[in-house]
Amino acid sequence: MYQNKIIAALALAGLAGMANAQETVVKIGHSGPLSGAQSFAGKDNENGARLAIDELNAKPITVGGKKVKFELVSEDDQGDPKAGVNVAQKLMDSGVKFVVGPYNSGVAIPASRVYNDAGALVATVGSNPKITQQGYKSLYRINASDSQLGSKMALYAAKELKLKTVAVIDDRTAYGQGVAEEFKKQAKASGLNVVGHEFTNDKASDFTAILTSLKAKKVEAIFLGGYAPQGGPMARQMKQLGINAKLLGGDTICAAEMGKLGGDAVGENVLCAQGGAILDKAASGPEFKSKYKKQFNQDPSVYAASFYDGVMLFADAMKKADSVDPAKVNAAVRQGLFKGVAGNYSFDDKGNMKESPVTVFTFKNQQPVPLTSY
Repeated sequence: MYQNKIIAALALAGLAGMANAQETVVKIGHSGPLSGAQSFAGKDNENGARLAIDELNAKPITVGGKKVKFELVSEDDQGDPKAGVNVAQKLMDSGVKFVVGPYNSGVAIPASRVYNDAGALVATVGSNPKITQQGYKSLYRINASDSQLGSKMALYAAKELKLKTVAVIDDRTAYGQGVAEEFKKQAKASGLNVVGHEFTNDKASDFTAILTSLKAKKVEAIFLGGYAPQGGPMARQMKQLGINAKLLGGDTICAAEMGKLGGDAVGENVLCAQGGAILDKAASGPEFKSKYKKQFNQDPSVYAASFYDGVMLFADAMKKADSVDPAKVNAAVRQGLFKGVAGNYSFDDKGNMKESPVTVFTFKNQQPVPLTSY
């Protein structure tokens, strides 16, 4: 009897072993600000990645004759460069070879060296051009760059809004400086008069002194190179000071958080440029929004669809390569075309998207609404 139990137990162990042998576990790393002022963005991005992983595990893909089980390993980089490097090292030490993130350019630039040295594939929405100028062959930008975001916002200001006098405020982060400089460059090329370039930081909340000096210059618009936690209070203070200028920005203020923090000071006076086509008009956009809302009980924010696409891009490349080896998957990403929710992903030799439309948004009822894509 006892002997029979041992035989049965061994048989079950053998079956479990066979089942495991038929399954490959692939860890997908996520690096983003899950705490602090930008946590709304980090959690939204994490949700996008989680949705993709849940879908892949519900209908498993087969690679090299084995079903692939995906696991999300999500880490809080606090939107801080030093913490981001530590997160990168932690993910690499835990055997992660595929990463979506970081969200912040200032984190992505130093962390990408750690990922590159470990041979990991990275899909980031960090928009500073320097990210893909480092020469890393397994690093991809799955979004428009600052040069596209900043310049398209400047073109819109000149051609559509017919503005003449603008000013720039940047928060001295890698993202803020990059997008502000690109806006300024294109604004000047489009005949706009840039009458001031002021500086703040990504922890500030009082912009009264800067705004008062810009009010005296009679600016028609202020471009903020920075994030929603600064943009919301800035819009409030512009209203309090009686500044009727428009507040312009890049992708990081195209978020519901902007309306939440700015209240009734955030409306059609605020415009922002975000990478990607209008989600509602994208082929699978409405379906993605519906799935996201069903699972997380909220609407997706700026980059949930991009992080979802990043995970799906890796999975698609694994199928094409019939391998989970990062070098082979990387070759498939570099050579292929993947049609995602937020865009079509094919890359140049630096890892930038060959085509990345930009959508200009404004706000209604404190929510970002798309105006036009170009």
